[in-house]
Amino acid sequence: MHQHLENFLQRQYLDNRNEPHEAEESDPQTTITRKQETLEILQAYRANPTIKLRNKLVNLNIGLVRREAYHWKNQCQESFEDLMQVGSIGLINAIERFDVSKGNAFSSFAVPYIKGEIQHYLRDKSPTVRMPRAWLTTYNQGCKIIRNRRTETGREPSSQEVANELGITVSEWYDIKLACQNRSPISLDTPIDQSEDNSTSIGDLVTDQKYQSFQLAQEDNIRLQQALDLLEDRTREVVEFVFLKEFTHREVAETLGISAVTVSRQLKKGLIALKKILATPID
Repeated sequence: MHQHLENFLQRQYLDNRNEPHEAEESDPQTTITRKQETLEILQAYRANPTIKLRNKLVNLNIGLVRREAYHWKNQCQESFEDLMQVGSIGLINAIERFDVSKGNAFSSFAVPYIKGEIQHYLRDKSPTVRMPRAWLTTYNQGCKIIRNRRTETGREPSSQEVANELGITVSEWYDIKLACQNRSPISLDTPIDQSEDNSTSIGDLVTDQKYQSFQLAQEDNIRLQQALDLLEDRTREVVEFVFLKEFTHREVAETLGISAVTVSRQLKKGLIALKKILATPID
């Protein structure tokens, strides 16, 4: 991490190291003003991407990082400060990738990047992430519901159906499932898509033998991220949700507001493109 960015994030942590500031979120007018200011600065940043503008965007939206960091701090051994810094990297990635012209809310776009960055950090940093007993119980109950529905109906239940039966929200089910699934490092033998006959695994995407290890090393993550950045926006989103966040096709469709058929097509398109990119030798 560049020193100026690390110093900036350190200041943000020192200013906001307590629990999430719920009061600042309770004023609708403050929220609307912050969203408007964020969009204005994002437009300016697209025209002239300076560190000053980027840091303003981070400062305006640091509350998104704070909430995620606080959410995870009691479930792992990492410090709140480290989680804030890692989550801020996810926020910056979201800033770099957000398309103002699409008219979407930046906060909705940024949260998955922040959450994903923290989860990937925890997965790489620790052999396991400590899960609350209630989460593990709920996750096991959810898996049982899924197995029973498959047997009874011959189809995969939607996340909404699972959440309804558990008596929780879809968002809570996503968080619990992702947390429990991400307790262990990514295995390169993990199939990309378990719902189809195609048995392509993560390791199959990479031809260089140095990548065939138990888990992706830091430089491999960088290489993979560089390859993902070369994909079209929608294709990259689908691949990231399935490939990195381990969502099912149905969950990706629900999250992105597209059909499961579109998810399958975009995933196939993305995998073909990734194979070509990763097969190209690095100079």
